[in-house]
Amino acid sequence: MESDLLSAKNGRGRLVRLMGCVKNYDWGPPGKESRVARLYACNSGNYVDQEKPYAEFWMGTHDSGPSYVVEGTENGLVNGKGETHKLTLKNWIQNNPSVLGEKVVNKWGTNLPFLFKVLSVAKALSIQAHPDKDLASRLHSELPDVYKDDNHKPEMALALTEFEALCGFISLEELKLIVQTVPEIVELVGTARTEQVLELNEDDGKEKGKLVLQSVFTELMSANKDVVAEVIAKLISRLHVKNQARELTEKEQVVLRLEKQYPADIGVLAAFMLNYVKLNPGEALYLGANEPHAYLYGDCIECMATSDNVVRAGLTPKHRDVKTLCSMLTYRQGFPEILLGTAVNPHVMRYIPPFDEFEVDRCILPEQSTAEFPAIHGPSIFMVVEGEGTLTSSLKEIIHEGDVLFAPANTNITVSTSSGLQLYRTGINSRFFEE
Repeated sequence: MESDLLSAKNGRGRLVRLMGCVKNYDWGPPGKESRVARLYACNSGNYVDQEKPYAEFWMGTHDSGPSYVVEGTENGLVNGKGETHKLTLKNWIQNNPSVLGEKVVNKWGTNLPFLFKVLSVAKALSIQAHPDKDLASRLHSELPDVYKDDNHKPEMALALTEFEALCGFISLEELKLIVQTVPEIVELVGTARTEQVLELNEDDGKEKGKLVLQSVFTELMSANKDVVAEVIAKLISRLHVKNQARELTEKEQVVLRLEKQYPADIGVLAAFMLNYVKLNPGEALYLGANEPHAYLYGDCIECMATSDNVVRAGLTPKHRDVKTLCSMLTYRQGFPEILLGTAVNPHVMRYIPPFDEFEVDRCILPEQSTAEFPAIHGPSIFMVVEGEGTLTSSLKEIIHEGDVLFAPANTNITVSTSSGLQLYRTGINSRFFEE
């Protein structure tokens, strides 16, 4: 009954304000330094512990971090300051499925297919990968307490600040250089596997290269913890000596940082085998199923299919599943594609990954400017990251930093500002509606 009244009050094309969910993972910066903490405080009105880590701000329908619909007032909506409404977005959508649009409901039912996040990263996240749908279903069936759902989790990270990550395996040429210049890796994987790497050439074909890479990486990640600790101690000592004679490479500097964060962790050595990626604000990185990665530092917008499945194997105090991770990876080599976005109007860039579930728009409005978001056949979530302005559909809403709004399918939206505004929109991939 309550949700029916809310639906009637909002009406077709009306925006619904949401209160998101915060995650206090230990890799987040303390509240006094965390963008996530600031956004969460603005969004919810809740107290922020200045010393506690604030890592992720979630917007969506996933059961591990649901968003809540904020109850209406005289104008149909409320700013959410200090108020908690117990109606989840998931339940509201289930009672009002038309807000998703017919094609979306036919494909994904009444659950939002995307999960929208802001991340603040102070130290490295785990070396991890996300399973494809078949593996996710099996893992969830076997270990439901660890793998929370049966969905895949392709994702995209869009940098808000300079953002650092490890992503995908380095090229064959770089791998050969690593085994020649990092004796600690050779000590753990053995000379036979090292020789296999050095003997590879482009004529051997991708499959042979993948098998050799898988053998080396699996042996490395499976090494005895005590031996790993000894070898990493040698590595750190050697790098400090090298630093007296020459400037360390970027990767060597990253490795030293990782070792301070996660002493004696095999992920410190594994970092040599992964691409080091630095994104500038407005650049994005997408990650398909079964691709290894680890975020290292910075703030980003993250969007993914609605899932929380993560297979971890290094740089983490959490559950590790080395066997599953090493068996599931694609072992694709080479530097990942960086998405720069496509302009859809003078103030909006769109980032379209090769997945149906989502796309992300980045809207940067200077003073005294306006941007249009034409109606689409699926739902959207808007998140205000900086500034203030108005967002107009059937009503004009004043919006500020931290505001989150759900827009039903087939809603025309105009965003305006007098002083400057930065917001992000996520919705179903545009290509899905063109099929």
